[in-house]
Amino acid sequence: MSFPPRPRPPHRSDRPQRFDRPSQPRDRGPSRRPEPRLPSPETPAPSGSADWPQPWAQMKYFSFNPAVYPNMISAVSRDAAAGDLIHVMDKDGQPFGTGFFNPRAKIPLRVLQHGAEPLTEADLDARLERAVLLRRDALKLDAVTNAYRVVFSDGDGLSGLTVDRYADTLSIEVTTLGVWKRLRRWLPKMHELLGTTQHVIQVDPEVAQIEGMRMADVPEIDAPAPATVRIQEHGIRYQVNFPDGHKTGFFCDQRDNRLRFGQLVAGKRVLDLCCYTGGFALAAKLIGKCEDVTAVDLDEKSIASARKNADINQVRLSLTQSDAFGWGRQMIANGEQWDAVVLDPPKFLFSREPESEEAKKGRNKYYDLNAVALQLVKPGGLFVTCSCSGLLSLEEFEEIVCRAAHRNKRKLQILDRTGAGMDHPVMSNCPDGRYLKVIWAVVV
Repeated sequence: MSFPPRPRPPHRSDRPQRFDRPSQPRDRGPSRRPEPRLPSPETPAPSGSADWPQPWAQMKYFSFNPAVYPNMISAVSRDAAAGDLIHVMDKDGQPFGTGFFNPRAKIPLRVLQHGAEPLTEADLDARLERAVLLRRDALKLDAVTNAYRVVFSDGDGLSGLTVDRYADTLSIEVTTLGVWKRLRRWLPKMHELLGTTQHVIQVDPEVAQIEGMRMADVPEIDAPAPATVRIQEHGIRYQVNFPDGHKTGFFCDQRDNRLRFGQLVAGKRVLDLCCYTGGFALAAKLIGKCEDVTAVDLDEKSIASARKNADINQVRLSLTQSDAFGWGRQMIANGEQWDAVVLDPPKFLFSREPESEEAKKGRNKYYDLNAVALQLVKPGGLFVTCSCSGLLSLEEFEEIVCRAAHRNKRKLQILDRTGAGMDHPVMSNCPDGRYLKVIWAVVV
């Protein structure tokens, strides 16, 4: 097992920012809004709570979203311990659900099941098994790849657990103490269900400190996890590099989009902007049989990985380490254009406050980069643009992209709007799980 000490990269999607990093909130002194806190343990117990099942937390008002913040909780029983499964009561004292509790966390309550029927540890184990069976039996992903998402946090009813399978290795990301305390039990079960033998565990050090995660809670395994592992997807081979990779090591969420892109660009001149380890570029080369494929990324290690992946598949890519914005501006000045351009940048939107300066800055980055990329597409060419910001809706992302096109006197014939593959399911009460948005358009 490995527990890398490296700092967590920006959420996916998880690569280094290509522009200025979002400004940090400035300390505004006494006027700064205080952090919400849970009710004090000295808060008088609600009337009738002596008859409630222990341990419990009471909601102030109804919310069906699994994330329950401190200001949404009116009282907590004194026996509710960090990492426990606890009963959740509504404001009238009626059973509301069951969830993970952690008073230290920014989201102290994560409701895993709604309704009067309590969720048990056996039920959690069953959810883990259902998640695996969905990928292997229903979606039959083993027929096309040995790299896919096995567990997708709230999308599988296991808030705080993300697991990707890479050949014989599981790459695991944990963000809640509730999951962390059960990982010792779940690891052998996952290996048994998937036929894997090794795992890499990744935890953001700051999250680990806030949540109170201890390394002693997780077992070692006989064989140390490798630094790299070879995988295949639709006949294309990749090397996943755990120490240098971002997030869980590889972006399984784009699998179906990579295949479709390769099929649509057959024989064309292709540009892959913000290419990471070269997924779209290799799909164009190997599925689309394209001769002229250019891939650009700011991250030196990503370009090195893309070059390694090209070597593994015995093909050549034109790889450039550069900021996509500056490089794109130079190509516009040079009069360069491509038959097909795919743009898959890192996450730019981090603030939940839509009118904050940080949120405005993130939207402006999407606008500016799309404006540049659109000018690199030949008239009648294909433009595929992506956003992995869960806080940006598909409708708003499309509006930004269209505005960037119209400002540059281009129009988009929108062909489709897609997202992550079916191994990234989204619960209806947790729409934030639909983070990846992909727009397919012809530029006219």
